[in-house]
Amino acid sequence: MADARKTARTLLERQGRTYADEAGVGLADRPGPLYRLLVLATLLSTRIRASVAVAAARELFAAGYRTPQAMEAAGWQDRVDALGRGHYRRYDERTATMLGTGARLCLERWHGDLRRLHREADGDRAALRRLLTGFPGIGPTGADIFLREAQAVWADVRPYADRRTLTGARRLGLPADAHGLAALVGDGDFGRLASALVRVALGEETADKVTRAAR
Repeated sequence: MADARKTARTLLERQGRTYADEAGVGLADRPGPLYRLLVLATLLSTRIRASVAVAAARELFAAGYRTPQAMEAAGWQDRVDALGRGHYRRYDERTATMLGTGARLCLERWHGDLRRLHREADGDRAALRRLLTGFPGIGPTGADIFLREAQAVWADVRPYADRRTLTGARRLGLPADAHGLAALVGDGDFGRLASALVRVALGEETADKVTRAAR
């Protein structure tokens, strides 16, 4: 267990930023940051490099599309252009449409506040996933991405480890279950560990380098 804890701590030192951090979301349990996380999860759900999805999210936010009101009010071409500046070109037109439709849904169903979605689920993870997949572009993978990041501010979701998190854990020889991984780090660090393990699963960090650094 001591070796596993050391490996987990080493990984956090090397790759401790969540994808929300990298995208400049400034995650908090407030309507704006939660909506921006939804946008990021939508972008990360497509078959495109995570770094490109993060760059596209940053471009959308820099253009001012930081709330569902602003995203819906933006022209379709403006959304396409922002995605293009982030080199998110393969899916830009389809995604621009989904972002507009999703913003409208967020406003109409949840009054622009995803905390309402959280309250409606009432601590039921399956309900949370089902409600999230109601947004265009958010399938099971997108819901997992959202909840993996949101657990930093939604304590009732922790510990949340999706398929990619557990793949990364296996590559490092760490416990391949959420509670086993949570035992390796403090409660406040589990979201960062989950994202770091995803980076291992995606090849952004190699298991060999982490293991050597932990020795």
